Formats: sequence, structure tokens, C-alpha cells
Amino acid sequence: MSATTEPGAFAADVVAWQSVHGRNSLPWQNTQDPYAVWLSEIMLQQTQVATVHDYFARFVAQLPTVQALAQASLDEVLGLWSGLGYYSRARNLHRCAQDVVRLHGGVFPRTAEVLVTLPGIGRSTAAAIASLCFGERVAILDANVKRVLTRVLGFDGDLAQAAQERLLWAAATDLLPLPALAAQTMARYTQGMMDLGATVCLPKKPMCLVCPVQSACVACAGGDPQRYPVRSRKLKRSSQSIWLLWAQASDGAVWLNTRPTPGVWAGLHCFPLFDDEAALRAALPTHLREGLQAQAVFMHVLTHKDLHLHPWRLAVDRSTDLASLPGRWVQADQWPSLGLPAPIRKLLALG
Repeated sequence: MSATTEPGAFAADVVAWQSVHGRNSLPWQNTQDPYAVWLSEIMLQQTQVATVHDYFARFVAQLPTVQALAQASLDEVLGLWSGLGYYSRARNLHRCAQDVVRLHGGVFPRTAEVLVTLPGIGRSTAAAIASLCFGERVAILDANVKRVLTRVLGFDGDLAQAAQERLLWAAATDLLPLPALAAQTMARYTQGMMDLGATVCLPKKPMCLVCPVQSACVACAGGDPQRYPVRSRKLKRSSQSIWLLWAQASDGAVWLNTRPTPGVWAGLHCFPLFDDEAALRAALPTHLREGLQAQAVFMHVLTHKDLHLHPWRLAVDRSTDLASLPGRWVQADQWPSLGLPAPIRKLLALG
């Protein structure tokens, strides 16, 4: 197979390669069910396939349809999502399901133009659903596909600039399967572009020798594929120290509150958080402060921030008055199903 500049040739090479060498056994593949495709697309944002695999299976086992998701409580959704991170995705997922039911009769729109109006569905995700499920001739442009296309085209525009990203969208559209073939090939082409970026055209050490479009790839010919894509603006990392009050009763119940929105871990159930040790101590009645026990400090890494967490454990009786703290007692058999930040869940699992 060799890719050429002839209209449709690039797409034909991708389609042919995907049918033989692409990924075809993932649980959200080999279906035109937009619910499954949409759920997988949202879960796969910023998350590895290996991680998503088990979360996807648990999610669809408990909430198998968009109607079931719409009727579920946000707590139930966040509980199923707990540990995947980027919890705004789960909140938008819930809102989107409710809008699909309320505005579209429980049926996903068939075009990217309408799909993109739903909460949490961006242009690329909308295109993925429309092309994979309904054969619409529309381009996706997630991070993997950007890497493939910028290398193939030798596109060195700075993708931190909106104008340059618009140009890449236009180029992606130009490379789609021919209109006459779109209905039959769009699903495999879209999957093929995802697969190329995930398994062949890697950020480091791309496997150019087995790439189906190697002969048309400007970056490969130039000998430096890793210089693409170009993005000048880098995200700045920050750090934050947080003190956690881990109050737990002898029967295993823990004191949890719901985090406000916006903010770290918005909408999740969490230990009370404080800016420093003094604030944590001041929040407790004087007679309880002597019972505080410092736990090992550890770091939890978010996308743009490192959280330095300082847990302080407090063993108390259920009858202890903690009314000065926002929250409530949650029984030991209840908290595992709640939406909890990953570090809180790990602490509680350690007991």
C-alpha cells in the first residue's frame, strides 16, 4: 500500500490498513450504537485504553442505555467514574444524557452539527460519533489524529494559534474518503486514523516502517517526525498543599462533604479540606484536637497541578458533634459506591 496525493488515495490506504492491522476487538467497537461510542469517546479523553476498558464495562453493565444514564443520580454516575479523573467529563456526561432524552426523545442526533450542541461534546467527539455510527463524512481531530496529519502533511503551523488549527481542520476534511464512498468507509477510516495515532505514529519513536501512509509522509521523508505537531504554548504546572481531615468512627463510618463547584474535585464526596494545619485544628472543638494523628504526606498529580496532601486522622465516636464542619457521616458500606477523588478512595481502602 502506498499513499499518494490523488483524491481519496490517502483515505483508501488508511481504510485498507485498518481492516487488517487496526484495533477491532475493543468493547466499544464493532457497533453503531451511539451510546457506546459516545461513552467510550468521553472516557478516552486524556485516559489510556487499558484504563478505560474496565471502567467502560462496569459503566454499561450498570447504566446500559442513555435513558438509564439520564435517570441515574449524579452520585451514582460519579461513583462509577471515580478514579478516572477529569470529573467534569462525568458531570457533562450526565447532563448530555438528560438533554438527549429531553430534547431528542432519547435518540442521539445523527449529524455532527447537532451533536456538538450537547454538553461535553466537542467538534472532534461529535465527528467521531457521526462518522462511526452514521457514516457522516466529517473529520475528527483529536490529539492522535493531529499528530498523524501534521506529520503526513509536514504541517508546521503553530497549533496554539486558532487560525492554524482551522487550517488543519480544513486539511483533515480534504483527506476524507470520496463522497461516493463515505457511507461505506467512514467508520473504518475514522477508526483507522485513531489507530494509526495510538499504535504506529507514536509521540516518540514512531514506527514509520509499518505505516500505511509512509510514502506520502513529509515528516518521514524529512527524517524528523518528532518535530510535529508544533505547539508553542505550553501548559504551566503549579502546586498546592492541602490538609485533609480524615474523621472516622469505630464502625467504619467516615465524615464526608460534597466539594463545591468550581474547585478541586468539584461535585465529589471528600474529607473536609483546609489550606493549612492551623485551619484544620481551628475547625475542631478544642477537646478533639489532641486526638489528631498526622499521616504520611503524599503527592497526587493532576493535569496541570501537583497536590501535596497532608492527611490528619481523627478516631471519634459517631455521637461526636462535628456540626462545625460541613458534611455528614457516611456508613462503611455506602462510601465505596460514591464519587470519591482517587486519593481519598485509596486512603479509605487502606483503612
